[in-house]
Amino acid sequence: MEQALAPPRLPAFFAARMPFFYGWAVLACLCFAGFARQGPAVSTLSVFVTPLIGDFGWSRTALSGAVSLGGILAAIVSPIIGPFLDRAGSRLLLCYAVLTTGAALLLLSLTQSLAMFYLLFCFARMNWASPFELGIYGAVNNWFVARRRFATSVATLAQMAGLVTMPVIAQLVMLHGSWRAAWLAIGVLTLVVGLLPTWLFLVRRPEDLGLRPDGARPHGGRPGTAIRTAAVIAAMPEPEFSRAQALRMPAFWLLLAYTVLVYPIQAGISLHMAPNLIEHGIAPAITATIVSTFSLMSAAATVTCGFLPRRLPIRYPMSAAGLLLTVSPLLMKAIAAPGEAYLAAALFGFGVGGILTLLPIAWADYFGRASFGAIRGVALSAQVISQATGPLISGGLRDWTGNYQASLSVLAALGVLSVVAALAARRPR
Repeated sequence: MEQALAPPRLPAFFAARMPFFYGWAVLACLCFAGFARQGPAVSTLSVFVTPLIGDFGWSRTALSGAVSLGGILAAIVSPIIGPFLDRAGSRLLLCYAVLTTGAALLLLSLTQSLAMFYLLFCFARMNWASPFELGIYGAVNNWFVARRRFATSVATLAQMAGLVTMPVIAQLVMLHGSWRAAWLAIGVLTLVVGLLPTWLFLVRRPEDLGLRPDGARPHGGRPGTAIRTAAVIAAMPEPEFSRAQALRMPAFWLLLAYTVLVYPIQAGISLHMAPNLIEHGIAPAITATIVSTFSLMSAAATVTCGFLPRRLPIRYPMSAAGLLLTVSPLLMKAIAAPGEAYLAAALFGFGVGGILTLLPIAWADYFGRASFGAIRGVALSAQVISQATGPLISGGLRDWTGNYQASLSVLAALGVLSVVAALAARRPR
């Protein structure tokens, strides 16, 4: 076991000779893994819905059920995977996730029945929601403390790039081949992009190579940025709480409450944004550009979070993201023209990009690196389950009332509560 956990030889060789901190090489590996993660994303699956229904006659409800079941499986395994991440690091976990996800996507090209589709896609979706999430952000938080916000934003932005690229590639392959060839292309891309960099260059934490987070040198060494980084870390020492300690702290439950409140908004509006806009009289072609605005603003928020000053308490930008997720559903209720729809989608996208980037940072800032996996694993279970409730709230209330007005009001109310939870969630001391 110790030999398996030892860092590979290449990182030690390069770390001693690189003119820059080896953590940036680790961040590049995580970007590749994050890009490769998006094979079983909902946006990728959406490209396959029409051809799968055409060939097999399955319902959209049946296909959507695979996404939900994969999330339930992720909620079950996350508390188990978390402690393993703390012991073994992200290299083994991400290599497993990339390898098995790539294999499942390749095998999806052989799909002959709904049961076979469920077996393969639910497994890949479980990897998407749990091992990838824990492995990527666990490594980021191990290697960066003072620069954690910037590094997290870069890793999240790479995942958004994969989220845009994977469906496009699948669609292009379908135009010149078939949906089976498209699954093969996505599977090969997942393995090629994600596996080799992760296996060769990822290291559990900087201390394994005789380094410190952010490349800090508190005594001696080269002057400049490294010394200033060490001063930042010294001024804001990192906490080290176990999972048992964290579970006894109000900050844990307030962060968990924030998570449970914002993710139904994210999932509920994202899935039903286009139908809601069309019901307000927005043309389908314009609706597509409005949804693109949402994605663009999510990326903009991710970049913005990377430049937030380290000394700014993270509960303030988290509350601002919650406020955007409160205002945007209310604006969506009153859409009468495309301009109003663009504004609502932009605010919603900025809020979603904020929570996707800020929450992994908050868990690490509040409870430290030592037990990040164990603590985040518990929170991730609640996150996945709450995320699954959002579409149910939107779809159920839409079917019951005949429009999206009631569901948007409920989601806006959750946003108000999230602001309160964020402001109350002070960093433990």
